[in-house]
Amino acid sequence: MVAKTRYGDIMEDSITFEDLGLDEQILAAVARKGFETPSPIQVLAIPRLLNGEANVIARARTGTGKTAAFGLPLIQRLRGESDHVRALILEPTRELAVQTCREMDSFSDNGKPTNCVVYGGASIMEQIRSLKKGADIVTGTPGRVQDLIERKKLDLSKIEYFILDEGDEMLDMGFIDDIENIFANANPDSRILLFSATMPAPILKIAQKFMGEYEIVEEEGIVEEALLIDQKYWVLREGDKVEALVRLIDSNPDFYGLVFTQTKSDADMVSRRLDEKGYEAAALHGDIPQSQREKILARFRSKKTRILVATDVAARGIDISGLSHVVNYSLPFDASTYVHRIGRTGRAGTSGVAVTFVSPNERRKLNFMKARVAKASKGDLNEGEVPSIESVLEIKRAALFDQLKESIQKEDLSKAQDFVQMADDLCQEKDAKEVLAGVLQSVYGEKLDKKRYEEIRKVAAEKGGREGRGRGRDRYDDTPREDQTRLYIQLGRRDGYNAREIADWFSDTLKIPGKKVDRIDVTTSFSLVSLPKEDAARLMEMASRDNSIPHIHVDTKAGGGRGGSRGGRRSSKAADIGEGRGYGKKRDSFKKSESDGFKKTKSRARPHTATERSGSSSYFKSKKAKEF
Repeated sequence: MVAKTRYGDIMEDSITFEDLGLDEQILAAVARKGFETPSPIQVLAIPRLLNGEANVIARARTGTGKTAAFGLPLIQRLRGESDHVRALILEPTRELAVQTCREMDSFSDNGKPTNCVVYGGASIMEQIRSLKKGADIVTGTPGRVQDLIERKKLDLSKIEYFILDEGDEMLDMGFIDDIENIFANANPDSRILLFSATMPAPILKIAQKFMGEYEIVEEEGIVEEALLIDQKYWVLREGDKVEALVRLIDSNPDFYGLVFTQTKSDADMVSRRLDEKGYEAAALHGDIPQSQREKILARFRSKKTRILVATDVAARGIDISGLSHVVNYSLPFDASTYVHRIGRTGRAGTSGVAVTFVSPNERRKLNFMKARVAKASKGDLNEGEVPSIESVLEIKRAALFDQLKESIQKEDLSKAQDFVQMADDLCQEKDAKEVLAGVLQSVYGEKLDKKRYEEIRKVAAEKGGREGRGRGRDRYDDTPREDQTRLYIQLGRRDGYNAREIADWFSDTLKIPGKKVDRIDVTTSFSLVSLPKEDAARLMEMASRDNSIPHIHVDTKAGGGRGGSRGGRRSSKAADIGEGRGYGKKRDSFKKSESDGFKKTKSRARPHTATERSGSSSYFKSKKAKEF
């Protein structure tokens, strides 16, 4: 027997979370999360999971609050003490599994019920230890859950809830056999909750085979037509993303949007960089106190702040209409997260724009996502180009001119008499048009200055190289630049540094914008960086006087490319002597400390051969293959 309920069948004028049967502890968690009103799928699912006994298939689009729809009732129902796993949540990807587990944790403030996440690609022994400590709710991917069942480390014989999330996507990824095997090992009397954006035949087949009697709940009038969102992506180096964002904002004078980052540190960094450039921007992430979060959202809703930089978790529960843009500062982990993000714009019949920044080494991941994005959003994700500086300035000039004309038309010119004498004095023996041009230059010159913008270097696709498993490789357009010097610095991954942290080190040391730190290549023991010539010379002078600075020298074999030209550490023994530091001796290793300072330790370096010093491309390629 199948019962079907649509949201429109029960919709009242205003339904609150209190109306759904949630207790005070969960309502406090809801308030903490910033959720204001329940979504349709939450209205349909939460009361059924709290009070009913039927199995449920919930049809809801990505980004409609499904995790809270099953998570809030689970937390409320499973708080009691237990010595076995009481609920299993299956997710199609490791990223979604981690995200769901974190979200479940955020719904509880006392650590009960306990949560555990299991997925492939991570240490299975660590996950087994977590399970042994005791977990009330296990969230995982089908493959790893099946593996743990086979090892007899995960017992589902007593679970009370079996949640299958993103069911249609899981079937698309070929997990049908794993899912059926997991069902076969689970408590047959457990309550089954299946969440899916669509209802393909295999979903209904699973329902008929494992769910017995079930109820289907769905939003009324699920929109199947294409979202009114112009979706595009720009391929960019990491160091160019802030500049690309600035150009996007300036080429859209009415920009009002969300910028999504993967991490809290990225949210803070992007917000800070925008603020330094004079934009009204704010960061929102899990470390922001609730009181501050409310103030930030209030300013954003009133458009006093027009740019909100947020992580996915912090953006949950935000329902703000009228957004013109959604920007993915980095490529989301999966198609579901992508669709969830871009769904913040193009609402209520209005159009919107979604721009995704893609790193060169993410092209394969992007191609994998495209088909899923097209299916979920009913629209294509196409490559675009970052606006040129000239086109941005042209748009800004036209917008400023329109604003000025509108302001003059609205102005009561009779009140301008106080400035008549000033105008006479300025125009005395001068052409009035030239004087007006000078005034405009004084007022708007900085905003229209080409120097506000920085160069974005093109990314070229090179076929025949090695990328992953023998596919084409993306590379940067690294034509040698006469205005830069290529430097070697003895800081690498084993010292705790990645490309962004290397850029920050140079920026902090030289007091220069991070954008000036170009073409960063990080290996295990050293990095190569391009700097403006005057900054490179200044740093070399600083290094000659300050032994606390890690060893730096000019990479004289740098030819601008990313192949053999990067391999040479030094061109000759004379360079070693000239810089006063020898190879083959004990080297100083600068480990990054917790305070982001340097802790100097001693380690023995292997003597470098002539081949290493010569910058042989074959040597560097073999060395890089080992290091990476």
